[in-house]
Amino acid sequence: MQPSQQRGVPNSERNGVGLAATTPDWEAIHLFLEVARRGSFRSASDHLGLSINALRRRIAELEARLDVALFTRHVDGVRTTAEGEEILVAARKMETASFGLIRARDRSSPALSGEVKLAVTEGLGTFWLVPRLVEFQRVNSRLLVDINCAMRSADVLRLEADASVQLTKPTNPDLKLVKLGRLHSMPFAAPSYIETYGVPKTVEEGLNHRLVMQVADQTATEELFEKTYPGINKTGVVVMRTNVSSAHIWAISKGAGIGLLPTYVHAIAARIVPVDVGLTFSFDIWLTYHPDAVRIPRVRRMVDWLIDAFDPRRFPWFRDEFIHPKDLPREYRGAPIVNLFEGFFGANNQTSHHL
Repeated sequence: MQPSQQRGVPNSERNGVGLAATTPDWEAIHLFLEVARRGSFRSASDHLGLSINALRRRIAELEARLDVALFTRHVDGVRTTAEGEEILVAARKMETASFGLIRARDRSSPALSGEVKLAVTEGLGTFWLVPRLVEFQRVNSRLLVDINCAMRSADVLRLEADASVQLTKPTNPDLKLVKLGRLHSMPFAAPSYIETYGVPKTVEEGLNHRLVMQVADQTATEELFEKTYPGINKTGVVVMRTNVSSAHIWAISKGAGIGLLPTYVHAIAARIVPVDVGLTFSFDIWLTYHPDAVRIPRVRRMVDWLIDAFDPRRFPWFRDEFIHPKDLPREYRGAPIVNLFEGFFGANNQTSHHL
């Protein structure tokens, strides 16, 4: 006999089995979104830090709850089914709403406490922003600054970061965009390399030397090589290739070869010297953030600090026009930049009293 409180209730809704039991939780929807965006369980599991088997299990549970197949397998990964596409539209709306809730919470939290997430390219983060961060922390001691130094651009609309400093210009019209300055690059080499191999006088002579490259998102290094040396095989010319700026600058500083570096490194590591062959490349530096983010006081404070940290009026190497490293001491009027790196590159720096 049925309990009186369940008489007239459909079987699927008895004993708590109903809407509450069949409605998927937000975490499951989040996992579905990541798999759909990345096109494979392997890529999504790497990004989420979740084992691929656990991810497959969670998606299978979601499909069982919704009673639909969300993905079909393909040789290059997975694709959403027709039903999955419809659910994907609704899932994106759920995600947008969840971000709105988080931003509303942050706007009501204490003004200058909490966490600020900053994404920045590995080189600018390691060699420019992190050494200067003590300035920011001294006056914002209650803030936790989470810095993600990576060459992949962060998605600030999806709250991967509150603000992002990058070398590729975002195209999403929903983002706030500020040009911070311009990064100028040219070839550099260590004195030890020049003593051993000499220095090229022209771009063409560079093919007779040992070259090192950083290859990563936002660097466009391989494209630059093809443009400079069209049709030339890298084998025998490029002797080292790395994906991070720190390894790249150390390789050049230790004499492994000639490589492209931003001109500002001369202000922090004078153990390298510019190689004048008339070869320079420039990249605009972009700050991007969600328009709502600056209504959060701690994010507004970080954004203002970032704009100041790249101010071309103070730091001539970020101006639109190229300034040769040998001319930077004449253009720069601030405190010695090299002091920020004491103990990292060492004090044996021929320009430390200038820059």
